[in-house]
Amino acid sequence: MQDFVNSLNGIIWSPALIYLCLGAGLFFTILTRFVQVRHFSEMWRLLLSGKSSEKGLSSFQALSVSLSGRVGTGNIAGVATAIGFGGPGAVFWMWVVAFFGAATAYIESTSAQIYKEEKDGFYRGGPAYYIEKAMGQKWYAWIFALATILACGVLLPMVQSNGIGEAITMVFGQGNSIDTALGELSMVKVYTATAIVLLLGFIIFGGVKRIAHFTQVVVPFMALAYILVSLVIIGLSIDRLPAVFMLIINDAFNPMAGFGAAIGWGVKRGVYSNEAGQGTGPHAAASAEVDHPAQQGLVQAFSVYIDTLFVCSATAFMILITGAYNVHGIDDVFLVQNVAATVAANSPAYTQLAVESVFTGVGKPFVAVALFFFAFTTILAYYFIAENNVYYIRRTFKIPVLNTILKVALISATFYGTVKAADLAWGMGDIGVGMMAWLNIIGILIIFFMSKPALKALKDYEEQQKRGVTTFTFDPKKLGITNADFWEKRIAKNNSDSESKQK
Repeated sequence: MQDFVNSLNGIIWSPALIYLCLGAGLFFTILTRFVQVRHFSEMWRLLLSGKSSEKGLSSFQALSVSLSGRVGTGNIAGVATAIGFGGPGAVFWMWVVAFFGAATAYIESTSAQIYKEEKDGFYRGGPAYYIEKAMGQKWYAWIFALATILACGVLLPMVQSNGIGEAITMVFGQGNSIDTALGELSMVKVYTATAIVLLLGFIIFGGVKRIAHFTQVVVPFMALAYILVSLVIIGLSIDRLPAVFMLIINDAFNPMAGFGAAIGWGVKRGVYSNEAGQGTGPHAAASAEVDHPAQQGLVQAFSVYIDTLFVCSATAFMILITGAYNVHGIDDVFLVQNVAATVAANSPAYTQLAVESVFTGVGKPFVAVALFFFAFTTILAYYFIAENNVYYIRRTFKIPVLNTILKVALISATFYGTVKAADLAWGMGDIGVGMMAWLNIIGILIIFFMSKPALKALKDYEEQQKRGVTTFTFDPKKLGITNADFWEKRIAKNNSDSESKQK
């Protein structure tokens, strides 16, 4: 099974996908005239000013749901993996894919807002919706929806829960073992898995609003606490920081693990972590209550910065400044060996060792707790994303039980991922990320060349900014954007209300 997963990943994560991710980000950055830089202050304003409604989330809630998907195992174990197999230079390529990916995040999230729908009293949308409405290719939208249900409902939750299981065993050990149908399992992992799925079931059976309320409290708090701890560790060894920074830069272009390894692992883990172009962020973006689609696109672009430039960088600097890492070469030869050979690179171990080296006796439990909340909220976000695509499928096949099947499948995958080996879980997760990235990036590029809806929305928003309007409006027909049914109905209602007031 592991060999099959590795072979499939070799095909999906070929250099073509790596260049596609970077190329799309660069392309959208140029076409939007560096939207991720020009509108940085506007991102902050929108983040703090949005309000929720009965049908939608506030910009901050939508950001929290999206961040709960972005800030997860990839930020702790994923960064360690990138360094362990790609060398310190992989961190630089994670930064690059984040910077350019912010423009991609704007494009896909604005598109999701433009083509969103109101379903069962709540806003829903995502790549499947804008692929159908903007591309006019329902078959392609169905492929994306089914791939996303598989990836977010089964494959990706295993990676997150596996990270929790590995972190807990670093604190408490493996404990006693038990023979089961899944093989010999650690009782510590079994207890951990049981606790996770019970809490997970309570929240996901409570609906989208419960997910939003949970994530808007937990995600910012844990991200801030994690960054503060990293700042303390970096501050205690501040004299080493310039050398570490130069190590990252030098290794990015003269990599000890080979240029292909550095850029490959950096982009792969960068896309996995910040999810720009992957097609997950647009689902949360579509659920937001905003006056103009470009507003949520800007907020979602900012989330890429939070994920990679803040949280991932915090992990990278902690690991490198404390020297708590190895770099694997070909045939299991170590290019750098600072810790025991038995310490797995594709786990939270490097991060835990880094924190433990400064906060003795506290480091491992702290990272375990941080990882639990990061990974758990990511699993909630995956359910939210998968559910949106189930609703898309149910537009054609009205089978209510599909939602229940999804919940059971996700809970089962979460349990399985917690108790099984890390290599298989990460491999399955990479397949899920790769499938979605291929389908979504190709989709948004085709849509861009066909009608440029997200770029038209950005220009319209900027024109209203120049006029100094206090309440933004969005009229898709005026901009030549078709099939934006939700916004067409809203503008028609606003015009009708305005005429009634005049009479």
